[in-house]
Amino acid sequence: MSEDGLYEEAEEQEELYEHYRFVADPGQEPLRVDKFLMDRVPNATRNKIQIATRAGNVHVNGETVKPNYRVKPKDVVAVVMAQPPRDRTIHPENIPLNILYEDKDVVVINKQPDLVVHPGHGNYTGTLVNGLMYHFKNLPDLGKHDDPRPGLVHRLDKGTSGVMVVAKNELAMSGLAQQFFDRTTDRLYNALVWGEFEEDEGRIEGHIGRSLKNRLQMDVFPDGEFGKHAVTHYKVLERFGYVTLVQCKLETGRTHQIRAHMRYIGHPLFNDERYGGDKVLKGTTFTKYKQFIQNCFDELARPALHAKSLAFTQPITKERLEFNTELPEDMQAVLEKWRVYIASRKE
Repeated sequence: MSEDGLYEEAEEQEELYEHYRFVADPGQEPLRVDKFLMDRVPNATRNKIQIATRAGNVHVNGETVKPNYRVKPKDVVAVVMAQPPRDRTIHPENIPLNILYEDKDVVVINKQPDLVVHPGHGNYTGTLVNGLMYHFKNLPDLGKHDDPRPGLVHRLDKGTSGVMVVAKNELAMSGLAQQFFDRTTDRLYNALVWGEFEEDEGRIEGHIGRSLKNRLQMDVFPDGEFGKHAVTHYKVLERFGYVTLVQCKLETGRTHQIRAHMRYIGHPLFNDERYGGDKVLKGTTFTKYKQFIQNCFDELARPALHAKSLAFTQPITKERLEFNTELPEDMQAVLEKWRVYIASRKE
């Protein structure tokens, strides 16, 4: 599949390659093929699927169809392209890793900002996994055959920095995965968020699931009608009036949990573009203040989130290990800017 989207114009070529193939369940209710595929093809949008269908890249039972075709029970729906599917083999790359700890079973790293954890749509090289494959051989993998994730038992978003643990063998991977599932790991994050908090600490609870309006976002569903149970505990560390530095403790580990939960309670992460934190949400209308915020955004060109510490039980030796990291330079620099700004206002 091309990086530009779901489709390639189906020109008159001698061969088309099947990228996706789905067989509708025997009890499948009539459903438009674009909606059918949107829930099954990774990173697809309805608009891209409709364009692909009109271009002849969507086949049902071997025949091209229109976007409004309704899938019926046992229909075979395929997405075809002019080029063969992308090679899913992960190739080792010499990517520098900040290793905090290593033994024969696990390795703990301090992930730098803007490093994608594993290959995916638009990021097939230059990821943490490519680096792990270079530095460590024969890493175990619990991922799907078409989505390999060697060594990974958890992940951090691209823009999130901080501590991660990686398994070096299958026994360690199984033990670590069980700990994350059982919630016996301890994870603390530091986040700079918009707004002032009345309380010094609090608890956020609300199911988290894929947004019904924007598939790139996660939403909070307080009534639990969608998504999975999620709980975040927070504690105020430092107040700056317009923004606040908070510590977040994860009780669960859902995709974008801190980012979605903080937006849900009205405190989006500072400079989190996806969740609306990349604009002036609190403060004055003065040009000088707006320029100050822009300077902070330029310094910290990502969501202000850092995985500060991680504690887990070494799955083989059963020793409890705990790792704590310093805030990265970009977050430290922005915090210092806020300290100076607030101090100058008080004078």
